[in-house]
Amino acid sequence: MTESTGSSLPRRLLGRGGPEVSALGYGAMGLSGVYGEADDAESLRVLHQLLDLGVNLIDTADVYGDGHNERLISGLLRERRDEVVLATKFGASADRGLGTPDNVRKSVDASLSRLGTDHVDLYYLHRLDPATPIEETVGAMAELVREGKVGHLGLSEISARTLRRAHAVHPIAAVQQEYSLFHREPEQELLPALRELGVALVAYSPLGRGVLTGSIRDLSDVENLAVRQQRYPRFAEESLRHNIELTAPLRERAEALGRTPAQLALGWLLAQGDDVVPIPGSRRISNVEANISAATTPLDESLVAEISRLFPVNAAAGEQYHPDGMARLDR
Repeated sequence: MTESTGSSLPRRLLGRGGPEVSALGYGAMGLSGVYGEADDAESLRVLHQLLDLGVNLIDTADVYGDGHNERLISGLLRERRDEVVLATKFGASADRGLGTPDNVRKSVDASLSRLGTDHVDLYYLHRLDPATPIEETVGAMAELVREGKVGHLGLSEISARTLRRAHAVHPIAAVQQEYSLFHREPEQELLPALRELGVALVAYSPLGRGVLTGSIRDLSDVENLAVRQQRYPRFAEESLRHNIELTAPLRERAEALGRTPAQLALGWLLAQGDDVVPIPGSRRISNVEANISAATTPLDESLVAEISRLFPVNAAAGEQYHPDGMARLDR
């Protein structure tokens, strides 16, 4: 880990030859009304403040808000493109054929148009296309690198086996996967493969979609609960009550230390290795500022071990997604 220039926020490398990014990135999906109403003017203010605080990795996707998220971020890029390590994704829908070379090219051109830029620093395949060999998809993505439209390649929700096949075609800088105290599955097979190949893990939903922040004490505390329940089984009433109770010791430990549960949850993730980059996505700048302190104030080893014991693998109740979403994960 190296210190960033002009900021106390440490930096990490995305892959052996990848870009240098802030140890905490920012997942922008929530700025497009996914979890609740978002105001574009306020969202842009948050994005500008992120850069002021030293966060330079901004993560979006063509599917977020059906293109709204990329168009929103274009407002930031018009003024501060050189300060942003920009990541976007394609191929998230259930339609077959999204991984074809033709769609790869159409998708990146559409994203570049919405973003108002001539290149993306990190371009992810959002979900594996079962109808297209990964070698064909990554081969087409590699052409975009040679043309200068894309800086580095990434994959999302991918298995170790598929990663190896992809990496043999073109170096993969990062794999984006859900990883948190609630979801430790990547530790079993994916992380060892990533480390063997020199690929970073970008951890989305690092705060368990808000439950690990400690601010949710009851079902009534969840914004847009019905929407979350439609998408995420962990928010079903019985599972959510279990998961809230699971966070109680974390809240108590955080209070005793004068820190927030989110800071401990993020600090634990950051301690898993310099190749792990969480991308929390709070819409409140006060939460962003608090989260950043997790990267500037590392946890000691004994506390990391204690937190690991509090959240053993598979401790959280509920699947990652409902059956249709699970079917689209490469496992």
